[in-house]
Amino acid sequence: MNVTISKPNVPDYEKWNSKLNHSWSSANYSQVGTRLQITGENLAEAVDFTPGSLILDVAAGNGNATLAFARRWCNVISTDFVEAVLDSGKRRAEAEELDVQFQVADAQNLPFKDDSFDGVVSTFGVMFAPDQPKSASEIARVCKSGGKIALANWTHSSFVGRLCPTIGKHMSASSGFRAPANWGDPDWIQKHFSPIAKSIDINMRSYTFRFYSPEQYLEFFRTYYGLTKKAYEVVGPEGEKALSNDILGVIHDMNIATDGTMSVPSQYAEVIIEKA
Repeated sequence: MNVTISKPNVPDYEKWNSKLNHSWSSANYSQVGTRLQITGENLAEAVDFTPGSLILDVAAGNGNATLAFARRWCNVISTDFVEAVLDSGKRRAEAEELDVQFQVADAQNLPFKDDSFDGVVSTFGVMFAPDQPKSASEIARVCKSGGKIALANWTHSSFVGRLCPTIGKHMSASSGFRAPANWGDPDWIQKHFSPIAKSIDINMRSYTFRFYSPEQYLEFFRTYYGLTKKAYEVVGPEGEKALSNDILGVIHDMNIATDGTMSVPSQYAEVIIEKA
């Protein structure tokens, strides 16, 4: 008798990464990222690393956290798996004459030895890596005992946390997709980091998206934010209106401006983990 053994449905993360790399590279993320600079500064103040600390910035994007920690005399290695995005951070560091190392690296497979860094940080970066448990394991692995992991992650109830599934319903999700906003869930953080943690502190903060109007926000993000740009490519002309209306609907629900402009607070979790 022939017995068929079913194989587990393991997502093809390599293929997924390739698609994500193309999406992030297709637009100019630095236009978006620089507007979030204050979150990197807030994180640097909260974790308060000693000058001279060796810090790894994971999924650094255009370098908001990288710059914030380098300004405080930390020795920073800034990494991202999208070279074009990483280059924008490099240009910013050069303009400020900050001594930072830059290296292309995947958060899911960091090319560093165990216990290499005094601190590992990420602002709205590692949360978008497809293999979430592996990414969490990797940033814990490369952090020294007694070192700290410092993160800024959007929550499920945040503006970005609500936009992701709103946009996602217009696209076919890849197998194994997990919401990036999981990283802003205290229970998720506890589950994935408590085994290696001496302490975990989570502080809910807010960043406000400010634009001339909701329509300006929409045009800005579909031009400069790779994942939104990709969504419009996927839906095509026939699906463009429905996608735009859904995005504008989220903005309408959360917009606190009353003068026609856009002012949308977006909650995020500021997470500081001390490794045991």
